[in-house]
Amino acid sequence: MFKKFFGGNDEDKEVKKDQEKFLTPKEIVKELDKYIVGQHEAKKAVAIALRNRWRRQRLPEEMRDEVAPKNIIMIGPTGVGKTEIARRLAKLVKAPFIKVEATKFTEVGYVGRDVESIIRDLVEIAVTMVKEEKMEAVMERARELAYDRLAEIMVPEPKPSQQSIQSLFDVFLSPQKAQAPDFEKEQSRLRDERNRIKKLLKEGKLDNEVVEIAVTVETPGVNVIGIGGDLANIQDMLSSIFPKPKKMRKMKVKEALRYLTQEEAQKLIDMDEVIREAIDRVENQGIVFIDEIDKVAAKSGGRGPDVSREGVQRDLLPIVEGSKISTKYGLVRTDHILFIAAGAFHIAKPSDLLPELQGRFPIRVELKPLTKEDFVRILTEPKNALTKQYKALLETEGVEIEFTPDGIEEIARIAEEANTKAENIGARRLHTVIEKLLEEISFNAPEMKGEKITIDQEYVRSKLEDIIENEDLTKYIL
Repeated sequence: MFKKFFGGNDEDKEVKKDQEKFLTPKEIVKELDKYIVGQHEAKKAVAIALRNRWRRQRLPEEMRDEVAPKNIIMIGPTGVGKTEIARRLAKLVKAPFIKVEATKFTEVGYVGRDVESIIRDLVEIAVTMVKEEKMEAVMERARELAYDRLAEIMVPEPKPSQQSIQSLFDVFLSPQKAQAPDFEKEQSRLRDERNRIKKLLKEGKLDNEVVEIAVTVETPGVNVIGIGGDLANIQDMLSSIFPKPKKMRKMKVKEALRYLTQEEAQKLIDMDEVIREAIDRVENQGIVFIDEIDKVAAKSGGRGPDVSREGVQRDLLPIVEGSKISTKYGLVRTDHILFIAAGAFHIAKPSDLLPELQGRFPIRVELKPLTKEDFVRILTEPKNALTKQYKALLETEGVEIEFTPDGIEEIARIAEEANTKAENIGARRLHTVIEKLLEEISFNAPEMKGEKITIDQEYVRSKLEDIIENEDLTKYIL
């Protein structure tokens, strides 16, 4: 799929035709607008960076490797959409994506995670992604095989009786006199019965019946301390030498069918091909989002917990520049992975990063703090708007809530005011405000079936005005 989108190494007409379908920068921004309000500059920057990857794949091979990715630093307070832009971008093009916190890593020599584990985790994500796609492609065939297996389990081969054993013994002693049992007739009867059961399985008439099947026993992994403090799981290596044990387990036919379908799908896919494609995706389409980069940019005096901050930057540098990282699936090049770093940069500045690291993030975009008008749009425009989420949640209890325009305006005003009086946490403040606003309804919803509640300006003020007026309450509750 990605080779079709980005060009890959295939030069045939079908691939070139599919390349034309890749989203343009304007189309990428349009898609991001469905979920994220404002921040046009940041959306524009990531859209260009993504399109440049597609352009790179269309270059001659000798020039292709020379084009470096245009890594981005996003600067802005928390809750303004930095992470969401990167996450939605990866989801949009189905690229391997990982979000990491820079503060979770330490330089080599300290206890903690080393930065190379970012790439190892990204490869794991890509392998899972490709494996799921391959399994989805063979799922129909796997389901047919699962029906066959389940029919064989429910109609097993008959155990040889004493009489049939004696007949076989007689045939062995005197084949001229004895008549061999009619095995063909028995096999035909067995096939007919299994076909009948298979038909019933497909119609779902046996879903609630109980069947006993052999399931694989997942044994706990054996962990060893690896270089850099990472835990390397050797269970995968051992499983290729020692097969996993199985045990008999009773379950409903519906559940057994699901289990056997997954098992058959696993057998139908080629894991070597999955790994090759996953590594190719990571190297050419992978996106790494490094949050809180400003927390390792602050200069330290060489004491206390800040002692390894500059070391983390030094360890990040070769990965961002381009190097080969050893994973359990083989070596992975990071030369063309897109890195997006983000941070509030309240205390530190981008210029506090190592000069070499700054040079590897040529694009810098500043995200603007959210205003009341932005909050109103966030509550109404996106596909996953909070008002739509809460409305759907309460509908499951039979309670209908309706947010009026003036009610939404009031929620936005209160969120902006709370951000001003307390810490500015951006759009995350809306979660706090709405949760407090609907707390009573959510608690009593099971007893309110059939009721309709209108959330207007008056309702919002009656529930939240006292909290907003009391500055101490605002800090602790909102």
